Amino acid sequence: MSATALRRTQITLLLIGAIVTIMMIVVVAGCYRDDSSIDAHRATATADVVTAGATKSTVRFYTESGELRSPRLGIFYPTELTAGQRISVEYDSTNPDLVRVAGRDASLAIIPAVSIVGYTWLLIVVVMVLLAEITRRRGRVVGAAAAPDSVRAPDEQPVN
Repeated sequence: MSATALRRTQITLLLIGAIVTIMMIVVVAGCYRDDSSIDAHRATATADVVTAGATKSTVRFYTESGELRSPRLGIFYPTELTAGQRISVEYDSTNPDLVRVAGRDASLAIIPAVSIVGYTWLLIVVVMVLLAEITRRRGRVVGAAAAPDSVRAPDEQPVN
C-alpha cells in the first residue's frame, strides 16, 4: 500500500469514527430532549405491552382524555419487558407518542452510546495500526531487495 493510500485510508477511518461519535452524541441529546418534553407535560397511565424486544417494544394505553394510543415508534427504554405485561408509563400529554417506562430516563442511553463509541474507536485504532505495520513491513522487504545494488563499491562494475 502506498503512503498516499495509507494516509487516505487512515483519514477515512478517522472520519468514520468522528461520524459515529457525533451520531451517539445526537442520540443521547435526543433522549434528553424527549425526556424534558415528557417532564414538562407529564401524564401517567397503565399500559399493556403488545410486543417486547431488546430495542423496541410497543404498548397500548388510554390517555387522560380516554383516547387509546399505541405509539408507532414504540416506547422509550424498553428493556426487560415481556408481551402481555402491564406497566406504568409516563407520556407527554401534548404529544402522546412520546412514551417512556415510568421511572426510567435518558441516563440509560449513556452507557450504550459510550460503549458503541469506545468499540468503534478501538476497532479503528487496531485497523490503523495493522495497516501501518503491514505497510512498514512491505517497505522493509522492498528496501532490502533494492539494497544489494546500492551497497556496491563505487569502482565496482555490476555483474551481468
